[in-house]
Amino acid sequence: MKRKKIVVALGHKALGTTLPEQKAAVKRSAKVIADLVAAGADVVITHSNAPQVGMIHMAMNEFGKMHTDYSAAPMSEGYIGYDLQNAIRAELLRRGIFKTTSTILTQVEVDPYDDAFNNPVKLIGRTLTKEEADAEEEKGNYVTKTEDGYRRIVAAPKPQDIVEIDSIRLLLDAGQVVIAAGGGGIPVLPQNEELKGASAVIEKDLTSGLMAEMLNADMLMILTSVENVSINYGTPDEKPLEHITVADAKKYIAEGQFGENSMLPKMEAAVSFLEKGIGRTAVITSIDSALAGFQGKTGTIIE
Repeated sequence: MKRKKIVVALGHKALGTTLPEQKAAVKRSAKVIADLVAAGADVVITHSNAPQVGMIHMAMNEFGKMHTDYSAAPMSEGYIGYDLQNAIRAELLRRGIFKTTSTILTQVEVDPYDDAFNNPVKLIGRTLTKEEADAEEEKGNYVTKTEDGYRRIVAAPKPQDIVEIDSIRLLLDAGQVVIAAGGGGIPVLPQNEELKGASAVIEKDLTSGLMAEMLNADMLMILTSVENVSINYGTPDEKPLEHITVADAKKYIAEGQFGENSMLPKMEAAVSFLEKGIGRTAVITSIDSALAGFQGKTGTIIE
């Protein structure tokens, strides 16, 4: 049987929200990935990182108060990838599957003229006091009022290119399980020969879709907290979507059926991936239903 090349996007449930939770969660996620590998999938994994970034940002803030001469440099891709790759390696070995698992720290180019930079919306870090919020604004950062106080907000530009895509493709073609573009990747702006970090976050589902496009994957699988995407969500007319077409998906997007910070980027990523190739499939389902989704037995399947 021909093996399928798939990109699997892991959501928050797959990683937990604290370091002890993460240790336990990645073991469960490793079993899911191992199921897919055993079923005939060659896998590239992307993952979310919002809770982890929040923890790092809080720790850096507190550290910076005591050591003003140190620069904050939050990095979640490395330590999440470390836990994931070791858990997956161990689970595969327990099943007698000998595959190397690697994590690639991934930079993702964004457009400096993306309108998102004029409209930052993504909350990061802990709740701030008014004094702390004022200090952040004096540094040139954006802050917004919340129910509990104030929070920093950053832009969420769309991904344009994946810098390390050749390395990811090479490892995937060599039969490795690859973890890449964690948290949507590190947003960078090309400036001549250099890449400069951008004050932004990238929606990991959009990066996952771009990754699947650039790898010419057979399947994009986005794992979330529900088995199916629904329309008319939260109403008496709520209806789970099973097999739908790209045209159906675009119609529901145009109707505003999906939350801007929840299902919308997942559906947009699926549509973009499917429109740029033939014979492809996108699946959105829960992590517990990943294998059944891969086999076409459950989830929202878009073709």
